[in-house]
Amino acid sequence: MPELPEVETTRRGLAPHLEGRRIVGVTLRRPDLRWPIPREIEALLPSRTITAIRRRAKYLLMDTDAGSALWHLGMSGSIRVLPAETPVQAHDHVDLLIEGAGRAKPRVLRFNDPRRFGCLLWQAPGETHELLRDLGPEPLSDDFSGELLFERSRGRKAPVKAFLMDQKIVVGVGNIYAAEALFAAGVSPLRAAGKVSRERYDAIATEIRRILAYAIQRGGTTLRDFLSPDGAPGYFEQELSAYGRGGEPCPRCGRPLKQAMLAQRATVWCGHCQR
Repeated sequence: MPELPEVETTRRGLAPHLEGRRIVGVTLRRPDLRWPIPREIEALLPSRTITAIRRRAKYLLMDTDAGSALWHLGMSGSIRVLPAETPVQAHDHVDLLIEGAGRAKPRVLRFNDPRRFGCLLWQAPGETHELLRDLGPEPLSDDFSGELLFERSRGRKAPVKAFLMDQKIVVGVGNIYAAEALFAAGVSPLRAAGKVSRERYDAIATEIRRILAYAIQRGGTTLRDFLSPDGAPGYFEQELSAYGRGGEPCPRCGRPLKQAMLAQRATVWCGHCQR
């Protein structure tokens, strides 16, 4: 599943092509994805100008004066801006025809989702969609800190890795980046969240910020079918220290990295370097 850096990479790739442009038409090739596509998508989006492309957690919001289209890429979804005459491929479920700049030809914003775990929903003006209401702070915002993690972790017996992946605590720290941040901070993913000190949470928060920012700079993590809007893959995967490297030598001490299932997710860590 695309994680926060992949979604932010997508947002940054889309924004220059979409912001300030008018939606000429909408084509839905099926009535639903993970959930039914609301009627407002076809009824309200045509003729509207896109005022902004935003990200909240792993969701993309396309703002207009009539409301916002709310997108999620699911397990293998992708959104690209293509020439309008580009042939439709299997699993191309949604097209938004976008006016061209000046005398340029219109282009199409195309959503492809082979597994249909993604979604296209609607957020009315002045409202917050129910999927976004209870989300925690953004990890790259001023609202996120080690102190916040420390305060919210008190009394929690769940492993710290599961705690960090709780979207009500902080958004966008999925399996990959939780594993990498804990490795960098030297904290075992198995340690109870409530047993981690304030100082160690400061280190974890610092590493989450650093790793996510660097992953965004590098274009995200290439997993399965993810591609950025221009068709280029991300490059951060080549630099992972822990995730997906179970049994390989630890980059720090050379001992084999351990691997186990934690909260139904593969977890890799160094039993020597992470305590």
